[in-house]
Amino acid sequence: MIIANNYNRFKELRDDYPYFIFEEFHIKSTNLNICMSFHFNLSDKFHFYPKIDIPVNEFINTDKLSQNLLNNIVFHIGMIEMLSYWKATCSPEIIIKSYKLDDVQQLWWKKLYFNGLGEFFYLNGINPNFHDFVTIKSVGNEAFSRETVDLNNTNLIPVGGGKDSALSYNLLSEAAEDNLVFFLNPQHLPVDVVDLNNKKSKIVIAEREISPVLLELNNKGFLNGHTPFSALLAFISLMISALTSRKNIILSNESSANESTVANTSVNHQYSKTFAFESDFRYYVSDYIADGFNYFSFLRPVNELQIAFLFSEHKHFFKKFRSCNVGSKKGVWCCRCPKCLFTYIILYPFLSNEELNSIFGENLFDISELKPIFEQLTGKADIKPFDCIGTIAEVNMAIVMSIKKHKYKNLPYLLEYYFTDELYKIYEKKNFKTLLKQFNTENFLSVHHAKIIKSALEKRFIAIFGENISI
Repeated sequence: MIIANNYNRFKELRDDYPYFIFEEFHIKSTNLNICMSFHFNLSDKFHFYPKIDIPVNEFINTDKLSQNLLNNIVFHIGMIEMLSYWKATCSPEIIIKSYKLDDVQQLWWKKLYFNGLGEFFYLNGINPNFHDFVTIKSVGNEAFSRETVDLNNTNLIPVGGGKDSALSYNLLSEAAEDNLVFFLNPQHLPVDVVDLNNKKSKIVIAEREISPVLLELNNKGFLNGHTPFSALLAFISLMISALTSRKNIILSNESSANESTVANTSVNHQYSKTFAFESDFRYYVSDYIADGFNYFSFLRPVNELQIAFLFSEHKHFFKKFRSCNVGSKKGVWCCRCPKCLFTYIILYPFLSNEELNSIFGENLFDISELKPIFEQLTGKADIKPFDCIGTIAEVNMAIVMSIKKHKYKNLPYLLEYYFTDELYKIYEKKNFKTLLKQFNTENFLSVHHAKIIKSALEKRFIAIFGENISI
C-alpha cells in the first residue's frame, strides 16, 4: 500500500487557491428528464459545472412536490458533490453563496467532509486537524424551510451490482414488498442483477456527469483520492424518493462497515456506510429538509459472513453479480484485487468448488501473488485494504471454515500458508456459528423488516446445519 508524501503540495495548493465557492445550482424539468446542475468556483481560476440527469419514467412525478423542497434537496446534493472538486486543492475556505447554513449545519457538513475524506488525507500523507482544515462561510440570504412530505410506505432500493444490494432486493421481493430499484450510473451488469425481463422489476436511473475540468486538474498533479460516495448516493436517493413518493430508502450497508480501515484511528474507507453516518443523515434530513423520509440500511444488523451465508442460497445471482471495482466497467472479476479476494474468501465456506469456479473462473487460494492482500485482509499487515470489505475477525473465521471444509487435506497455497500461521491457532478455537447468529441492535429497522432478516437466518441454519435457532 503506497502512502504519498503530498503534504507540501497540500500547503502550496491551499496558498495558491485560498477559497472555493459554491456559486449556484439549478433544476430543470421536462417530459424527458430532470436535470440538476451546479456551478463551483475555485478561487476565480477554475470553474466546474457538474450535472446529474434523471430520465423521467412512469414512476416519477413532480406534481406533488413544492419548489422549495426540490430546491432544498438539489442544494444539498450540491453540498456533497462539491467535495469531489474541493479536494483538488483543499482550499482553506469554502463559501456558500446559494443558501444560508446555520451554525449546526456548518458543523454537520464539516464533520462529514473531515471523516469522509479520512482515506484521502491518509493516503496523501496529510494529517489535518478538525478545527482548521477548512472554514465554511455561508453568505446566502435565504434559508429553505423544512417541510413534511406525504409518502407511500413503499421501498426505494439503491443497487450497485454486488452481493449485498442483490440480497436485500431478493429478500424484500420474497417478502412481497413493493420495491423500486435505483441505479446511479449503471453498468450493464448491475442492471442484470434485478433481471429486466421480470415484469415486476421497477427501475429508475440517475446519470452523474463529472466536470471535465476536474479530470484536467487530476492530470496536472492536483490532489486526488477517495471521497464518500455513499453520502452522495444518500442525497441523490433522497431526491429519487421524493420524486417517486416512496418513504423507505433502503440501503445494504452491514455492521462490518463500522470497523476502521486503519487500526486505532477513525480512518475508514466505508465511513459513509457506517451506522454513525446513517444516524447523522437521518437527523439532518428530518431537521433541515423534510419529515417523512425513512433512510436505513436493511443489512445493518448483520455482518459480511452472515451476508455470504444468506447470499449463497440465491444461486440465480451467481453469474450476474460483481463486486470487483477494477473490472466493473467490463463486467468481470479481475481476481487480483482485495475486493475479489475478500468476496472469494467470504463465500468459500458456503459454496461448492464448482460454484466458486463458475463465478470467479479460478481458485484464488492458489494464486501466490495474492499473499500480500491476503495478509492485509487477515490483519497480519497493519492496514486493511481501502475497500468495502468485512472485518478482520470475519475474514479469519471464513478462512478457518474453509480449511475445515477441506478436512485439512490438499489445501491450496494460501490456506496451507494460513494453516501454519499463529492466526489459525487463535481463530480455530473460536465458534464461527457465533458470528452467524449475531444481530446488531444498532439499526433503524422496523420490527417487520427485522423479522425478515431473522427468519432468513433461521431458515438458513436449518438448511445448512440442521439446527433450529432463534435470533
